[in-house]
Amino acid sequence: MTENGLAAVLFDMDGTLVDSEKVWDVGLRELAARYGGALSDEARLAMVGPDSLPPMEILRGALGRPWRDPVEGADWLDARVLGLFADGLEWLPGARELVTAVRASGLKTALVTNTRRSLVDVALDTLGAHNFDALVCGDEVPRAKPDPAPYLAAAAALGVDPAVCVAIEDSPAGVTSARAAGCAVIAVPHDVALVDVDALVLASLLEVDLPILHAMPRSARS
Repeated sequence: MTENGLAAVLFDMDGTLVDSEKVWDVGLRELAARYGGALSDEARLAMVGPDSLPPMEILRGALGRPWRDPVEGADWLDARVLGLFADGLEWLPGARELVTAVRASGLKTALVTNTRRSLVDVALDTLGAHNFDALVCGDEVPRAKPDPAPYLAAAAALGVDPAVCVAIEDSPAGVTSARAAGCAVIAVPHDVALVDVDALVLASLLEVDLPILHAMPRSARS
């Protein structure tokens, strides 16, 4: 732990470190077509909103197909996205450099995502498993974001108090999750605007550096 109390940086994945939201968009729109409909932009954005329901629930409701099996749909979507992930993912601006700087500073790191472990394992071909001391995936916690469970699990896995962690997020649901767990949050909007969120909102990860990270736990307590 550093002098001001910062112990760890907890990174969201989709839309924060890698530009994978567009990959999910492809899979979701293809699944909607399989169901005989089209996914509206409004429904797609609802999937990353502050109180977002499970994507399959939103999709079935938006298409008027409540009888569709959500487990079958989620399995098909994961298989499709797995293939797209395997083609490679792009780091978002400043993300690789920030992860490298945090690791070099000696701070602990975790990857905290609603994405299932099978997909995260493929994404790690881009991100590098060595860059994270802990992984928390969506199918390994009792409740996903915006519930605080993922960030509480990450802090526990690192052996630190959430109050000495900074979470890096891109969505309202992620900010809500991290703040409810007790973390300070830096948020960089990707697909969804961040309005009235309890976080330091910056335009890009290119604006995040170690001094900003070290100031965050102190500012969150003030």
